[in-house]
Amino acid sequence: MFPTALLTRKRRRPEVAFVGGREEVKFRDVRLFLVERRMGKSRRNFLSNLARSKGFCVDDALRYTQSFSKVLKAQDGFRETHDKHVLHISWFTESMSAGRPVPVEIRHYIQNPAVDQRSCTHPSAKPESAVSPYACQRRTTLDNHNKIFTDALEVLAENLELSGNQGPSLAFRKAASVLKSLPAALRRQEETQHLPCLGEHSRAIIEEISECGSSSRVEEILNDERYRTMKLFSSVFGVGPKTAENWFCRGLRTFEQVLSEPSVRLNRMQTAGFLFYEDISKPVSRTEASALKIIVEEAVICVNPSATVSITGGFRRGKEFGHDVDFIIKTPEAGQEDVILPAVIKRFKSQNILLYSDLQESTFDLRKLPTHCFDAMDHFGKCFLIMKLKHEQEMDARAGKDWKAVRVDLVAPPLERFTYALLGWTGSTLFLRDLRRFARLERGKLLDNHALYDKATNTFLPANTEEDIFAHLGLEYIEPWQRNA
Repeated sequence: MFPTALLTRKRRRPEVAFVGGREEVKFRDVRLFLVERRMGKSRRNFLSNLARSKGFCVDDALRYTQSFSKVLKAQDGFRETHDKHVLHISWFTESMSAGRPVPVEIRHYIQNPAVDQRSCTHPSAKPESAVSPYACQRRTTLDNHNKIFTDALEVLAENLELSGNQGPSLAFRKAASVLKSLPAALRRQEETQHLPCLGEHSRAIIEEISECGSSSRVEEILNDERYRTMKLFSSVFGVGPKTAENWFCRGLRTFEQVLSEPSVRLNRMQTAGFLFYEDISKPVSRTEASALKIIVEEAVICVNPSATVSITGGFRRGKEFGHDVDFIIKTPEAGQEDVILPAVIKRFKSQNILLYSDLQESTFDLRKLPTHCFDAMDHFGKCFLIMKLKHEQEMDARAGKDWKAVRVDLVAPPLERFTYALLGWTGSTLFLRDLRRFARLERGKLLDNHALYDKATNTFLPANTEEDIFAHLGLEYIEPWQRNA
């Protein structure tokens, strides 16, 4: 799919009223044509109305054009225009955010052989990376062509994270994220020269793997007792890096030693984590996630027939396996979100399929927003569960049970916050981190799972869809399956 916008600058004419609506036309020397394959009517209308509300003139003459060749041919029909540009939709979204036509830069042009490249160059233009330093401007699918490099960088990141070195850990994760977004495998070290977010250490790892097939530093970490023990302990539900570090420093190396140590006091979550470890440490398949969705939907509809359930997290991003399954519940009326989770948990108990539950009531308060501090978790009502899922195969004779324990998370935000919660719970973590950074640094706005706040106008920006949020930020919309940063 190629989103494009044909921008034309018209000769000055006497000003006339805009007949397409009540909006005042502010930029009369610019005419916009929105062209995108498979663009839905609702999205086209949304973008057109947004542009007109900002004072742009939008022409529908090319609305059904489907190819570059037709766009280029259509340009010849605009005899009264000059400075015609076939641009990526990013120019449009940046202009909407700025409230005016932004200058056309090299990066805005559609890079296609059919486009006259002479209009895309300038004598003073400097070579620049085509890859954005922000993950929210990169389309990252599950097709990772540089897995040999990203796996190594993520081992380094995980080791640093387990040691509490968040800054260096993030640097390696950002480097891995950039490589994941590339459309092809790296073949030469020189190809990394203009890539963003690749520091000296990351480049050294890439170079060593390219030459030797592996990294001695990564191999050293994988064989390190501390790393292996910390990774083992932190794989238990309810055990974080600090607890894992504490156990390691006390000389504990195995689960048996932890469970037999009299001084170790496990909380409820950790107790459940050990009790059901054999099941919940195994990946959850998409088939199992779909089966759980049916169970959750039945419980939710029984409690509130008007409520709906959406799967989020990695499965919404297209993954086939995950460590748990996340669901977001949408209630049609304000206040219903406060009572639906306790009622759903009660129903699970009556069905004898609930093995563990931790309900966290909502602490959301709009009066405390906006905040410059982003918490790891939002303030909506949520619950962390371990549920029984019946095996489709024959009963596990060894375990003597016909079910598997599976981790499930439910969140129920207020209706007016649903879109922001859906975006936040979809992920990925780094994609959202960069989306918040982009909002703050490039657009002067504050974004989290609760709201988007415009510091320039001191207002909260409403959003009925995720597309609305991207439009507010002047960003091209990224589909969930393209957010695997």
